[in-house]
Amino acid sequence: MGMLWEGVRGWWKGVEVGLEGMVGEERHRVNMRSVNKLQINPLILQERHARYLEREILKSQIPIPEATDNPEAPAPREMIDLESNFEKLENESREVNSNQEALKRNFLELTELKHILRKTQHFFDEAELHHQQMHDADKDEESHTLLGEEGPRIGQAMRLGYVYVLTPFCNPFLQICGRCHRRGRLAAFEQMLWRVCRGNVFLRVAEIEEPLEDPSSGDEMLKNVFIIFFQGDQLKSRVKKICEGFRAMLYPCPESQSERREMALGVMTRIEDFKAVLVQTDEHRSRVLSSAARKLSLWFIKVRKLKAIYHTLNLFNLDVTQKCLIAECWCPVADLSQIQIALRRGTERSGSSVQSILNRVDTDEAPPTYNKTNKFTSVFQSIVDSYGVSTYREVNPAPYAIITFPFLFSVMFGDLGHGAIMAIFVTVDDSEGETFSEHAREERDAGTIYGGRYNHFPDGAILHIRWVHLQRPVSKSVNIFGSSWNVSGQGFR
Repeated sequence: MGMLWEGVRGWWKGVEVGLEGMVGEERHRVNMRSVNKLQINPLILQERHARYLEREILKSQIPIPEATDNPEAPAPREMIDLESNFEKLENESREVNSNQEALKRNFLELTELKHILRKTQHFFDEAELHHQQMHDADKDEESHTLLGEEGPRIGQAMRLGYVYVLTPFCNPFLQICGRCHRRGRLAAFEQMLWRVCRGNVFLRVAEIEEPLEDPSSGDEMLKNVFIIFFQGDQLKSRVKKICEGFRAMLYPCPESQSERREMALGVMTRIEDFKAVLVQTDEHRSRVLSSAARKLSLWFIKVRKLKAIYHTLNLFNLDVTQKCLIAECWCPVADLSQIQIALRRGTERSGSSVQSILNRVDTDEAPPTYNKTNKFTSVFQSIVDSYGVSTYREVNPAPYAIITFPFLFSVMFGDLGHGAIMAIFVTVDDSEGETFSEHAREERDAGTIYGGRYNHFPDGAILHIRWVHLQRPVSKSVNIFGSSWNVSGQGFR
């Protein structure tokens, strides 16, 4: 068939004809310089925006409800509204994500600083305790020490662990408190520090018991806190370069206990403030994504319908006047009247005064196969088509399969129990169609069973007849009608 309609008003005509589902256009006659190809690019971008929103919604574990009804094909002007909605939601989502990531990063730094101050205070408490124990032991051994009776003076060397450092009250040694790096890199960090500094540094490491959240990926990390003591600017530059190479962030750590306590109180206050802000940010993000999730399925359908309409219009060619669209298509002869009605509906919806023209065109090409089905026969037709689609005017085996498939099934499972279960299941499934269809869209196995419900009903019906011949109510053979077979001494009868 040949179709000709007004180019400017051809949108709704294509929609109405497409809804009938009885027209197949010649795809090998695509015009590569089609005027509507530029219209598909924004739709591809909109679909990309929708997929981004879908990923963010699923990442937040927000359910996306399926579309309960099939929306009507949108008008071309609705594409602008869809594009603005997608851009607004995506920009808002990206902005919230960036703000949330920055807040989480600051929260992580404050949490690390809290652990550093806590572990550092523990280090110095151990040093003070060890120094006090050594001082008491020296007093017991000698009544007069070489240093005098006043004990260790400020700035005097004391023993911390297994090396000598100076007391923190007046410390000429430099110290660096480091952010926890990942525990898997601790051994390499210690080895590099020892070799580069030639053993002239003192390193103390402590583990953080609770896992920390990575602000970028959201994964949990196990980290360590370390404090390094050294002397001299040369060692300081070496230590800093090693820490930068291992991506260990350095934090300031006051020397006096009172300053550390004051800083710890300030850090705890800021952590509580950040927690409240993070909760509010997460609630705002959930509200934005939840509002998008309620309409996302409908938006996907509308965008794909727009793409399908423009793709179909791209199969048309412009005439010499650049005002009409011409295309060749295949359609059933018996349904020409319905196609004409659809074209008239499209003309009325578009407000055009020019009627579309549909003419029969003689051709030597083989027509495509068109099998008219309904919701009952479509199940058997899809089973037959899975083995191969018949050619034009070839006998369609699908009507015969409506009888042969249940018959073969009854031969394999010919008992009343299977038949009753299948018949009851199909009856309930068909009566509660909306409930089962929603579940079928969510579960793949349920969708397979629901889609083949009209195949299961004749299976169950013929099983009710077949079990009488096989005499197996529930996979157990019984003798209902008796037997004329008799064995006697005279022979068999």
